This record gives sequence, structure tokens and C-alpha cells, in this order.
Amino acid sequence: MRLQNKTVLVTGSTTGIGKAIAKRCLAEGAEVLVHGLEDDLAEATRAELDPSGERTGVLVEDVTAPGAPARIVAAAIERFGKLDALVNNAAAVGTGKLGDTDEARFDFFMAANVRAPFFLVRAALPELAKTRGSVLNIGSVNAYCGEPTLLPYSISKGALMTLSRNLGDTLHREHGVRVNQINPGWILTENERVRKQEQGLPEDWPKLLGPQFAPGGRIFDPAEVAAAVVYFISEESGPVSGSVLDLEQYPMIGRNPHKEVKPA
Repeated sequence: MRLQNKTVLVTGSTTGIGKAIAKRCLAEGAEVLVHGLEDDLAEATRAELDPSGERTGVLVEDVTAPGAPARIVAAAIERFGKLDALVNNAAAVGTGKLGDTDEARFDFFMAANVRAPFFLVRAALPELAKTRGSVLNIGSVNAYCGEPTLLPYSISKGALMTLSRNLGDTLHREHGVRVNQINPGWILTENERVRKQEQGLPEDWPKLLGPQFAPGGRIFDPAEVAAAVVYFISEESGPVSGSVLDLEQYPMIGRNPHKEVKPA
């Protein structure tokens, strides 16, 4: 039980990676504030992960709403009395190129993926300093460059990575609060499964991925991200701060893509 007596706030934890993180944290002994955008989904998640409701709290709030970061942190403190870890997982995901991304859409990604985590850390810092807790930001390997159709999303994740490295130094030295980041690669969440079908891929597309995208024969499961999260927010990671872990199947920088020879 690596998170026994710990309290963890996981934003965006009613689906996908966030839900897997909340589930793993509970399994490791933590109390968890489940956060999302829909009341019914939040309650269903809580009922699934913690039927008694004894070790969870629920809050439905848009992280980009004015004053939301302070309210989200306050909800965790009101429910549990303290805060040991903040996992910034909630994010805006979507496509965009230079030519089709207007100011509103650009701001949409930055508000959810950079501004909200920034102010959530700011709101949580006084409480995390008391417990010498930690922050873990969930980024993306797209932070390094990104796919051509993911430009504004990739920019926002790059900014989040700078935030993590900067605060990983500053907050650790000044307040004893560690800050790290995980950059997942391609994850098979329920939303990703549907999203790719909406983009024209067949229903069984996860089974059809070639070695260029899935050298291991499949893409990641959300539970595999959650396993890495536990390391960073537990005592096992010791003084680790300002670090970024890329969870991918191949090197992101300098990769030599798989080449297939087509029959003549």
C-alpha cells in the first residue's frame, strides 16, 4: 500500500487515464477526490471505484472556469482535511493546424492544458507545503513536436513541460514540494477508441496497428500510465523533482521509422 494515508486530487478522473489513476491510487491505500465535467459520470465512477464512498469525494467543475482551481483544491481539503498530491490530468484534446486554428481555439487548448494546471498548483501549494507533497502533470510525447494535425495541442503540452521543469526546481527548494511530469504516448482509452472511429478507422483499429506505431504489438493501456503515477507521488521516488518521463515504445527524438518494402 504505497499511498497509505495519502490524499490525492486527480483532475479529469471520470474517464480514461484519470480514472485509471484514481483506481490505482485507491488500490494503493489513498483517499481520492474524483473530478470531472458530468455529474452522472462522476457519481458512476465513484460508485464503481469506491462503493462505500468512504475514501472518495466528488466534484464536478470545469477547470477553465473563473476561480475553478481554488474551488477544486478547497473541495479536496474540505473532504479530507489535507492534500498530499495533485495530479493534473484534465486536458483539452483535439486537432488543429496553423491554417485552421483561430484565436478562440488556440486559447481553448492553452486554458485547459496550461493555465488551469498553473493555477491549480498555485492554489494547492500552501496545502502541499504542509505535507511536503507533490505535483504530477500528465503531458504528452507531442510536447516535443507533435503530429501535423495536433499543433495547438502540442504547443500547450510543451508549455506544460516547461512549467513542470521550472516548478520542479523552484517549489522543491523553497517549499519541499516535488513537481514532475509524465508524457504518455498513444493510449487506448475509451474516448480514443471512439475518436479514431469517428475519424474513419474501423471498429477493430487497435488490432490493425503496424510496428511503426506499436512495435510491442499494441498501444498502451491507461493502467500502465497509472502505475508510473504511483511511483512519482509516493515516497518511493524520494527527492525526484523536475523530471519528465516519456512513456513510449520507441525513442521520440532521432527515431528511425520502421520501413516496409512493398512487393514490385
